[in-house]
Amino acid sequence: MFSMTAWPPLLTTVLLLTASNVFMTFAWYGHLKHLNSSPWWIAAFVSWGIALFEYLLQVPANRIGYTTLSLGQLKILQEVITLTVFVPFAVFYMGQGLKINYLYAGLCLVGAVYFIFKT
Repeated sequence: MFSMTAWPPLLTTVLLLTASNVFMTFAWYGHLKHLNSSPWWIAAFVSWGIALFEYLLQVPANRIGYTTLSLGQLKILQEVITLTVFVPFAVFYMGQGLKINYLYAGLCLVGAVYFIFKT
């Protein structure tokens, strides 16, 4: 039987947060592509429906991650995953151009990871 509790907490956290971020990104930005001509409140309800799945993954991810990571480490990990999910979404799904600013933002996050995980 499949059980994520047998996996290392960091791996479980990263996988759940990555899946959560996919839902979050679609909830936050997917309506711009598919519901652009709909009233904002329809987009909001659709986004809330998608966000439910985000929360069903994000809450356990944070609870599991907090067993081995500090709150700051958990937050920076979330930001790195967010950018890692957002860039391909923006480029491939939304058709935005790949910008050098994404690289700069990633480099800033590498610095944040270094400092927050430095013991």
